[in-house]
Amino acid sequence: MSRGFGGTHSETDYGAGEGVDKKPNALLESWFVRSGWSKGELARQVNRRARQLGAVHISTDTSRVRRWLDGEQPRDPIPRLLSALFSERFGCAVSVEDLGLRPVHQTPSTAGIDLPWTAPQAVALMSEFSRSDLMLARRGFLGGSLALTAGAALVEPMQRWLQPAHGERLPTLADIATPNRTARRLSEPELSLLESTTIMFRKWDAQSGGGLRRKAVVGQLHEVTDLLQEPQTAETGRRLFRVAAELGELAGWMSYDIGLQPAAQKYFVLALHAAKEAEDRPLGSYILSNMARQMIHLGRPDDALELIHLAQYGSRHEATGRTQAMLYAMEARAYANLAQPGKCKRAVRIAEDTYAEATESAGEERDPDWIGFFTEAELHAENGHSFRDLVYTAGRHKEHAALAEPRIERAVELFGSDLEHHRSYALNLIGLSTVHLIKKEPELSAERAGAAIGIARKVRSERLNNRLRTTVDQVVRAYGAVPEVLHLRDEMARQLPEDGDAEV
Repeated sequence: MSRGFGGTHSETDYGAGEGVDKKPNALLESWFVRSGWSKGELARQVNRRARQLGAVHISTDTSRVRRWLDGEQPRDPIPRLLSALFSERFGCAVSVEDLGLRPVHQTPSTAGIDLPWTAPQAVALMSEFSRSDLMLARRGFLGGSLALTAGAALVEPMQRWLQPAHGERLPTLADIATPNRTARRLSEPELSLLESTTIMFRKWDAQSGGGLRRKAVVGQLHEVTDLLQEPQTAETGRRLFRVAAELGELAGWMSYDIGLQPAAQKYFVLALHAAKEAEDRPLGSYILSNMARQMIHLGRPDDALELIHLAQYGSRHEATGRTQAMLYAMEARAYANLAQPGKCKRAVRIAEDTYAEATESAGEERDPDWIGFFTEAELHAENGHSFRDLVYTAGRHKEHAALAEPRIERAVELFGSDLEHHRSYALNLIGLSTVHLIKKEPELSAERAGAAIGIARKVRSERLNNRLRTTVDQVVRAYGAVPEVLHLRDEMARQLPEDGDAEV
């Protein structure tokens, strides 16, 4: 019976072989007990995630979960699915090894993030990874075969982004080019079209979420890597690497948005390599900021802070004021999640001052398109959520909620009049709902969350859906007898059912 991606076997084929001595898996048991899930619920979660990722051949049940707890080692991709599910449940990175499960063999394109900082390897890895995502993954299934990297294993390789070569000759575009191929020089209109296509993809993501156009972005990235393997002039090569970096960042962001966290991290890392080859440090700092955002999402604010400081240091002389303001706002988010209110407030103040200065001097420096998302609305959203996060990490509920509410209110007002950023509008409605919940205002909390439900139905974003479900659950648990909250619960079940598949 086939065990490949196209096979028709059930999950019962994934267990350890007969006759293998097994000991109870105490690590998996510990995470399982703390999760509050029953064996049947965990089995349903695994099956649901497998369907979302296209692994329709996986079908597990309660008895199989019991055998995992008893020490049976499931085969790929089950360990990766369990890692992703427990990571989301606890809000932190829970690796396969943390669960007492054996890691699976990985190909060079899926193994690790500590990659050689040379142009040929960067192109080859981007080409291989994007091809695998398109051809082997079957609706993004590749994301289930990867592992997240965190801590020193993540931060230290990223620090090499700024290190110069130690005297050796680094490979150039001429080394990448396939031998004996006729040079195909890209014209200026062709290059401009590639660059404008990236801008179009970015707009689609803001309007519709990461689940609608992710494959198109990955396909475009693969095409650009093909062009990078042809002979090009140095300037054309730099522009192509910049396009590859922007597409890689966008593929990573879309993967993050639909819950493919390991795949997102891999694309971010490859995009950072491309930005280095493009000699574009501000773009590299933007990619690092998204890696930091992902680490905050996964409960690793210490890693996020290191990545943000690396981004700030690397682009301090080249980034525009708007980019610097964005980095300070992300620094504030990291400090908030580290329960450091003094440093958080200082970073918020600098972000607001830097943004104001950049706005006053508009026209003196040209912002790249990728930072265009960081508007006044986004500034208020980031800073408002930093103060909201401080409520949970540092206490002083009344003070921090009072700082959060007007900023998120302003973000909601601005995003509400914006026809291009539906996801951001919904996320800030949810953020405002949590602030009202903190202030013990259930009717207002339900109203804001209810407004977000209608938007979430139109946006392909698993991140948005998960955040909305979590917030609604919190409101219902705290104020389940309030009529407005009961109506919110019913609307959530009707309009955004739990078992909807995410397109990737």
